[in-house]
Amino acid sequence: MIKKILIANRGEIAVRIITTAKEMGIKTVAVYSDFDRYSLYTKLADEAYHIGESPASKSYLLADKIIGVAKKSGADAIHPGYGFLSERGMFAKMCLDENIKFIGPPHTAIENLGSKTKAKQLAIKHKVPVVSGTEKAVTDIEEAKKIADSIGFPVMIKASAGGGGKGMRVVKSEAELESSLRMAQNEARSSFGDDSVFIEKYVDSPRHIEFQILVDEHGNAVHLGERECSMQRRHQKIIEETPSVIMDETLRHEMGECAKRIALASGYTNAGTVEFMVDNNKNFYFLEVNTRLQVEHPITEMRTGLDLVAEQIKIASGEKLAMTQEDVRFKGASIECRICAEDPDNNFLPSTGKLNYMFRVLGNGMREDTGIEQGNEISIYYDSMISKLISYGANRETAIRKMKRALRDYKVVGVKTNISFLLSLLENEAFVKGNYNTQYVERYFLPGLKEKKIQLDNDTEIAKSLASILFKESKQEGTSAKVSSAKSGGANSWLKRKTEAYR
Repeated sequence: MIKKILIANRGEIAVRIITTAKEMGIKTVAVYSDFDRYSLYTKLADEAYHIGESPASKSYLLADKIIGVAKKSGADAIHPGYGFLSERGMFAKMCLDENIKFIGPPHTAIENLGSKTKAKQLAIKHKVPVVSGTEKAVTDIEEAKKIADSIGFPVMIKASAGGGGKGMRVVKSEAELESSLRMAQNEARSSFGDDSVFIEKYVDSPRHIEFQILVDEHGNAVHLGERECSMQRRHQKIIEETPSVIMDETLRHEMGECAKRIALASGYTNAGTVEFMVDNNKNFYFLEVNTRLQVEHPITEMRTGLDLVAEQIKIASGEKLAMTQEDVRFKGASIECRICAEDPDNNFLPSTGKLNYMFRVLGNGMREDTGIEQGNEISIYYDSMISKLISYGANRETAIRKMKRALRDYKVVGVKTNISFLLSLLENEAFVKGNYNTQYVERYFLPGLKEKKIQLDNDTEIAKSLASILFKESKQEGTSAKVSSAKSGGANSWLKRKTEAYR
């Protein structure tokens, strides 16, 4: 059994891992940068070691230094969390070479599945549906033109080593192909150190459905159901929920079996996520495998009653899965909202600064995963997420209702947040009915929100002008009470009628 875990991460996920480890009686070791010296997770860990300057490239991405701390502290395992080194095969291999257990898949599985082209080839070999396109990297523009012509525009260019929307371009015509190819390659090189890209048919407005899997080191695998991750902006997830409104038992079984099949074929072990696109006819296509714990894993925990971090640790300790697929039970519905320090009115730019005040009301089906306390700062160095708010209810309607209540009660002073934006999404008719896809936010919701804001701004200006006019009229008509209502922004029916008259 693992006795001491070093967490090669920070913030919310570090806190999440530490809490489970404590419950299992396992010692924890934190590593921190200059900025994180007094962070919550460093206080919670049994030991904490400084590893470098604030930029991740000078701290959390220094594999050698992290391995050195593990050896110095006597940690016999490393949990990489998500991001940073979590999907670097070389880091898993370094752990193996130093006889430190990597709480994640083998480096060979990370390398094979981390490459989208290799993963696609594996999927095809094991009869997992894929979108038509290339099975290997494309570098030559003439080759790219032939491929695009053969499968038909629009096409999608994707970074082979990519994720998070980086190195992706939708190409609608041959005229756009060359510039899009170069831009995708440059972004892929900058983000992942690998400019390999591939081309596939662009599926317009799909659903993004992912399956959580667990695979032990004895050849046993289960899936823990789906997560609906279609509410996205710029390929970044905003709200996740389980179950998906489009899912039925037949589709869940087919997709879950495909997820397990590709994991077992790759030699995968531990927790992972297999991602799919689903079109309007419920045809599904393999996208990629995320070889780590996902940000949105709590909603699966809420619906299955499992602790995924505990399952990861048990698998890494050599234990067999304590369940078969038939043992997995799904109950209720769960939603996760990512509360971020960003300004929705300014193109969602990150908002940095000190969290002068934080207030939230949890309980009654609400959970929060966070690594931030009141008085902490949001930095330019790391992700702007403040917390993950998770609701659970007997059904989807209840989970939505609980989430809206919790968001309205969530107060942050010091930085701008996306809370009002999340509330607007949850109250939107398309979300309430489950009638949305990966393109919904940018194609329909944001333009509508912008138009609504312009209308509200116009109404405010009209109200101001009307108040001025009515003030002058009041001297002759004696409507002081009405003037008072107009000047104070009162929304009575009389003012509405007058406003309409002055449009």
